[in-house]
Amino acid sequence: MPIQARRERERAERARLIVTAARELAEAEGWDAVTTRRLAAEIEYSQPVLYSHFRGKGAIMAAVAAQGCADLAAELRRARTAARGTREALAAVARTYTSFGRRRPALYDAMFTHLVDLPFAAREAPAPLREAFAELLLAVEPAAAEGDDPGLLTETFWAGLHGLVTLTRGGRLPERAHEARLALLIGRFAED
Repeated sequence: MPIQARRERERAERARLIVTAARELAEAEGWDAVTTRRLAAEIEYSQPVLYSHFRGKGAIMAAVAAQGCADLAAELRRARTAARGTREALAAVARTYTSFGRRRPALYDAMFTHLVDLPFAAREAPAPLREAFAELLLAVEPAAAEGDDPGLLTETFWAGLHGLVTLTRGGRLPERAHEARLALLIGRFAED
């Protein structure tokens, strides 16, 4: 059994190495630079080793997206729990979310703009995806009015944040008004 356990640890470590290399390469050069050939060279394993862990680039990108959601959930949790009151929690979560998307564009794209084989908004969604959404829900739910569906309200808040990240990064919205836009969005969800 110790040999089997060691092999499983080594396999898990190789998978982490592949995901980390893909994430770093995408952040440095974009997702077009992430190929199985390039990853194999980066991690000094053969392409068949990559394929023994992942079906291809799409599966690697999905693993990166899941890892990114875990990172986002942790950042949102820290921001939300450090805040006092509903409005401050919403503001902290909004700033953290938009900052994450702007600091980590390739990771954010894997998580929310590229097609990846991950079930979002479904019971079978991986835990990191559910945890990231749950952090948004925990910030939005206290702002819900009687009769509001907290899930739909959270989805709408998330869509607003996603739109701000995407449009600002794409140059469609000027950077200079980012904080004002966040304040408007937060004001619509949490009244003073």
